Amino acid sequence: MSAIATKYEVVVGLEVHAQVLTQSKMFCGCSTDYLTAPPNANTCPVCLGLPGSLPVINRRAVEATIRTALALNCEIPEFSKFDRKNYFYPDLPKGYQISQYDLPFSRRGHLDFDVRGAPCRCGITRVHLEEDTGKLLHEGAIHEAQSSLVNFNRSGVPLMEIVSEPDLRSADEAREYVMRLRAILQYIGVNNGDMESGQLRCDANVSLRPAGSSELGTKVEVKNMNSFRAIHRAIEYEVVRQTEVLDSGGRLTQETRGWNDARGLTVSQRTKEFAEDYRYFPEPDLPPLDVSRHWVEEIRAGLPELPAARRERFVAAYGLTPYDASLLTSTRPMAEFFEETVRLGGPAKASANWILGDFSRLLNADHKEIQESSIKPTHLQQLLHLVETGGLSGKMAKQTFDAMYHAPDPAPALAEAKGSSQISGDAELAGLVDQVIAENAKSVADFKAGKEQALKFLIGQAMKLSRGRANPQRLDALLREKIV
Repeated sequence: MSAIATKYEVVVGLEVHAQVLTQSKMFCGCSTDYLTAPPNANTCPVCLGLPGSLPVINRRAVEATIRTALALNCEIPEFSKFDRKNYFYPDLPKGYQISQYDLPFSRRGHLDFDVRGAPCRCGITRVHLEEDTGKLLHEGAIHEAQSSLVNFNRSGVPLMEIVSEPDLRSADEAREYVMRLRAILQYIGVNNGDMESGQLRCDANVSLRPAGSSELGTKVEVKNMNSFRAIHRAIEYEVVRQTEVLDSGGRLTQETRGWNDARGLTVSQRTKEFAEDYRYFPEPDLPPLDVSRHWVEEIRAGLPELPAARRERFVAAYGLTPYDASLLTSTRPMAEFFEETVRLGGPAKASANWILGDFSRLLNADHKEIQESSIKPTHLQQLLHLVETGGLSGKMAKQTFDAMYHAPDPAPALAEAKGSSQISGDAELAGLVDQVIAENAKSVADFKAGKEQALKFLIGQAMKLSRGRANPQRLDALLREKIV
């Protein structure tokens, strides 16, 4: 990549589609549940595009779009409208999509982030609102499928499109941008951030230009990236592929390519359309919208503390490193779990270490989010208190936490840990020490002769007798005192 970066400049712009968390669809009253409902159960004449049906705007979806735009530092125009985007595909029942084109709900925003300590700013062209399409189900790979089925439950679900400027210069920057954007959407409560199920989707426009040039190269749109890792791999692959084409004297085609995660490459799907190919025109069945300044300020006042501000506060208030603060604030549930643990009395640094360490390891292995675990902040705080007061050794605490995590109810495992807490009192440990000295005369003699390793053996024997409950630091001190 270093040689490529020297000869060409990588230019990436992203289009992120985020389904809005509403109960009903964008232009009708049908449920937005398309993941669990039977195929085509949540449909009506409006979202099926039947003749004579008329759409009605979902106010909550409009508010969520403005909320998102404000969180991304966008301007909110006072006048907006919906447009028809005309194209023909089996998952689009009307033959057009109700979207926005020249007068969206927002424009000219930005998102600040950093990559390995280097500050970055990516411009936001606009955040606009449209309706989602249906979902095609192919029997096998799309280019080999013997048949395809369509489920219109997703058709008409409110969908925000967040369009960035072509300001990103690497796969690293693109991945970080989407991660920060996902966190913002979750914090403000407009999207759940689930990329695997398609509720958050990302398309990347990737191009190369000679280093030092200001003219944009031929862009290639890459689709079908359903994870942060896939975004990074797909862009890196496309940069290498385009470089090889240009270096061999070839010319790039403006096209849409799909990312094949299993094979680790992009595959050509179709020639990329231009805006004029969609024949945009104002949606005749919906009125233009006047967005009052009073409503915008009401929405702005309702914004929560955003991830960037919370990161800075975690560093200042809790003495965390910027890296730890960044990880803890990557999702709103994790940040809130941490703060509640500290509020209950958990030490900030220890709470952060446990959440980012053992807890995250177990969650990642199960592909779970922190809010899906049975462990709550009060459980972690109580465990940390046992460790802090010497009731549990580090090893015992890890074993207890593992048991708490895998149990439907963590309370019994925590109670058992309290009942079998670490033995730290000298009076209780004295008997163990006397027994070990009496039963291991050779090791005692070796230690007296200057063999430090012999003392570790004696401590190990005492730990066995106590079934791991003895405080090893006190055992060390008492053994040294008694072996003279």
